[in-house]
Amino acid sequence: MAGKDYYEVLGVSPRAAPEEIKKAYRQAALRYHPDRNPGNKEAEERFKEAAEAYSVLVDPDKKAVYDQYGADGLKSRGYSGFDSSVFEDFEDILGNLFGFSFGDFFRTGERSRRRQPEKGRDLALEMEISLEEAALGAEKELKLTRHERCPSCDGSKLRPGSRKSVCPACHGKGQIRYQQGFFTLSRTCSHCRGEGEIIASPCGECQGTGMVKGKAALKIKIPAGMDNGMRLRVSREGEAGEKDMPRGDLYVITRIRKHAFFEREKNDLSCEIPLSFAQAALGARIEVPTFEGNEVLKVPPGVQSGEVFRLKGKGIRDVDGRRKGDLYVKVVVTTPADLTKDQRSLLLKLAELRGETIDGVDRIVVLKVRNLFH
Repeated sequence: MAGKDYYEVLGVSPRAAPEEIKKAYRQAALRYHPDRNPGNKEAEERFKEAAEAYSVLVDPDKKAVYDQYGADGLKSRGYSGFDSSVFEDFEDILGNLFGFSFGDFFRTGERSRRRQPEKGRDLALEMEISLEEAALGAEKELKLTRHERCPSCDGSKLRPGSRKSVCPACHGKGQIRYQQGFFTLSRTCSHCRGEGEIIASPCGECQGTGMVKGKAALKIKIPAGMDNGMRLRVSREGEAGEKDMPRGDLYVITRIRKHAFFEREKNDLSCEIPLSFAQAALGARIEVPTFEGNEVLKVPPGVQSGEVFRLKGKGIRDVDGRRKGDLYVKVVVTTPADLTKDQRSLLLKLAELRGETIDGVDRIVVLKVRNLFH
């Protein structure tokens, strides 16, 4: 790129911001990409020029040297014109169009890149629990199906008594190297899938996968305070890993059944308690159920239907145990629908004593509403 102006190559000014330089490089890389211009030497050279220009202009130190001393100043200070480390944000351009991993894009070493054994996969499943179990904690049995190492080959994938052989395509490296324009690239060997070895005689029980499906029954401790949708991690109870690798983890997602009496809002509980007319008028002491036993609530005389009382600390404790919610009790005054003759007579006497009209038209409400408009 001797004599080339990096700013001219990307079509930006020396005062361009980093995002503007990045945008210009992306456009140039997409335009001149070798995969889009097969056999076009000019496009290949333009692609290389744009990459070199971007690697300098996006680096503040290199840009400062270049602005003052030009490309010769970079060379005199030991800077290379082309630096692959700045291209990690462009995997969609420099990786996906080629169809290989960006981590191998600028790889030039000959070292083996065999696929390494992997730990077992994590599993996630839902468990339904009651609100009481969520509040107080519980121990539950969980049944699941997961992959286990094949008992016949112990995960080796080999038929007992057989051995693996070196892959003839990659010669045991797990990677195939080839030229793509001016890059030397590495791709996972498709013949052995990166193993570096092939299996001529696979295990008959697992068909060479090393894994079989198995059933497990686990006892899971549900801590007090679990809420709907919370995840509980059970270490090393996921699927089995390859060879000597550990199992994955199991994540249990709690789903809480609707309760017949309580409603939950975070750590607070709420409920409704019915009161008779006499209890509401005269006041009463009523028992309110909680998950830790009954509590006595003192209702004052004259309470109105719909009033809410708080029982502090009678809700659900945080899952970390630091705070406990409250219980909110809404009283609902009930009207008797099956009065006896004596009861009706007593209520009529009460209405008379209070000056309330039963059989006629009660105009008190009308007068109260009319006063609101004057």
